[in-house]
Amino acid sequence: MNVEELRDYCLQKPGATEGFPFGEDTLVFKIAEKIFLLIGLTQANRFNVKCDPELAVDLRERHPEVQPGYHMNKKMWNTVYMDGSLTRKQLCEMIDHSYKEVVKSLPKKIQAEIAELE
Repeated sequence: MNVEELRDYCLQKPGATEGFPFGEDTLVFKIAEKIFLLIGLTQANRFNVKCDPELAVDLRERHPEVQPGYHMNKKMWNTVYMDGSLTRKQLCEMIDHSYKEVVKSLPKKIQAEIAELE
């Protein structure tokens, strides 16, 4: 998966938006103004995603391409390398999980609005 494929995949998520709140080098994807994925454009071979803390540890133990989140809360964020070792399906599952983790933390009213977009 390259950065354009990743971008297309993230923007398919109901209510997802993109922007550059941290400068022109970091592309950020949000749902209801909450970040679910970040990717640096100068080093676009990895991205950060939110993750359930127990799953985060499990993924790191099973896959050397999954590391504690760079510049993020290392308990709840992973940095995932797209070097070809993880399949597209695995990468998409991590993105999906991050999106769902953020959505479930939103107020019920906003969750319902997002559900209507699906």
